[in-house]
Amino acid sequence: MLNVQEVESYYGEFQALRDLTFDVPEGKIVALLGPNAAGKTTTLRTISGEVQCRRGEVSYAGQRIDGLKPEKIVDMGISQVPEGRKLFNSMTVRENLELGAYTKRARTSLRKNLEKTYHIFPILYERSNLLAGHLSGGEQQMCAIARGLMSNPKLLMIDEMSLGLSPVLVKQMFDMVRTISTTGVTILLVEQQVNYALKISDFVYIMENGTIILSGPAREISGNEHVKKAYLGI
Repeated sequence: MLNVQEVESYYGEFQALRDLTFDVPEGKIVALLGPNAAGKTTTLRTISGEVQCRRGEVSYAGQRIDGLKPEKIVDMGISQVPEGRKLFNSMTVRENLELGAYTKRARTSLRKNLEKTYHIFPILYERSNLLAGHLSGGEQQMCAIARGLMSNPKLLMIDEMSLGLSPVLVKQMFDMVRTISTTGVTILLVEQQVNYALKISDFVYIMENGTIILSGPAREISGNEHVKKAYLGI
């Protein structure tokens, strides 16, 4: 579904991504793991068009998308749930969700997608008229993910959804990601909670210093000595 080939991205003169190459197969959960400042968020921002790559190609469903505007990429079926949620706190939960269906393609199925997200996140239905800023941290993260689903994506990219959440809520979030995957949405997950990510992912890429240093099926990666020592504390 998604192919990133030899991509290099920069912030000014600082090179954030170096010869980055990886694939995301359709219908799978793929985890992109690594330490802080490894380039994981920049990778998602490059795919979504927020950061332009100076070299390399990003292709989605066989079509090259690097160079396209973010709104066009969203309309093609790629949605990003940003780190830190970035909700509109002075708007209601429902208004935040409806903003996720901003594109023409998503607006045609707004009611259907709203019912779908409420089914996955029933607490949001109960909170639909509450200001997003009054939600708990876990509810805000649910709202952010649900807003991403409202664009009717085929590929959902989720950035650090467990940040600042309690262990109980973290487990709940990962269970919900698994549920979303069963609806046919492909998922690219950037996450610091390596243990949980390895449990739900089909395939894993380990990223350090802006490039992929290790990749393989989740079961294989979880047994790698470098991963066990550096990320699992074993």
